[in-house]
Amino acid sequence: MAKYILKRLLIALVVLFGITIVDYAIMSLAGNPLEIISGGPKVNQAAVAQRAQNWGLNDPVVVQYFRWLSQTLRGNLGYSYKSYEPVSSMIASHLGPTLILMSSALVLAMIIAIFAGIYSAVHQHSKADYVIVTLAFLGQSIPQFFLGLVLIFVFAVKLGVLPSSGMRLLGSPGSGVQLRYLILPCIVLAVEMAGRDVRYIRSSMLEILNKDFLRTAKAKGIGRRLVIYKHALRNALIPIITVIGMEIPSLFGGSIVVEQVFSWPGLGLMTMNAVLERDYPVIMAMCLLTAVVVLLTNLLTDILYALADPTVRLE
Repeated sequence: MAKYILKRLLIALVVLFGITIVDYAIMSLAGNPLEIISGGPKVNQAAVAQRAQNWGLNDPVVVQYFRWLSQTLRGNLGYSYKSYEPVSSMIASHLGPTLILMSSALVLAMIIAIFAGIYSAVHQHSKADYVIVTLAFLGQSIPQFFLGLVLIFVFAVKLGVLPSSGMRLLGSPGSGVQLRYLILPCIVLAVEMAGRDVRYIRSSMLEILNKDFLRTAKAKGIGRRLVIYKHALRNALIPIITVIGMEIPSLFGGSIVVEQVFSWPGLGLMTMNAVLERDYPVIMAMCLLTAVVVLLTNLLTDILYALADPTVRLE
């Protein structure tokens, strides 16, 4: 296992290097960030030119990339072009709210998907099965921004029972997240995940339920619950682990939309503002963070395969 992990980490470093090259090249095609502020009639062009010189934006893109890479390897993610704050400090201050939102949505989605998927598979071709499958397709098809706006209109505007933005009441003591502010964005993130994962888990359970060893277990008189939740679910864990492994990286993309709709002060909102303002250091730091999360999640998924199924060999 240790040899396998070391090999995967070395491969991940090479992949990560390639990802940073592609990200930086694509980002540079968007244009110079100073173009946003240099078009006004009252803008001092000499000051703009001096700022470009200070930031190294007059150098070729290749030189800019290797300068960024050199600083990143030293642990310096640079400074924001907009707020002049250290990018690492910005990420640290916005990471907590995003982790709270993502973990809450992931737990909620997995609870719904696992129980609904198992129930749908066990009661195949029943009315409940058709209802669950239909709701799963509906949840996966509704755009997150649209669902967010609908929930805001119903629960915040019409009923007035839940807040529409932020993560806590302004002026309230403390710095944590208030639960009522978390409900709506958590539901929006979880609905799409649950809708997608129900179908995967249902298909996996159906495949296992038709295996001969489960028929034998039933014939021996083992209880129905024991057959489903011990024997069937254990053997269906590999696809379920794969689903969870895929959802963690995708949460970063979904959180950008959800945090923008609900003004949730996390990494998604920070990333969207950085893109609109062409804040290169922040954009590259978020691309790097997302790539690391994806690579580490894939590695963790492979390791969990072996823990869930001893017949899997990581060679």
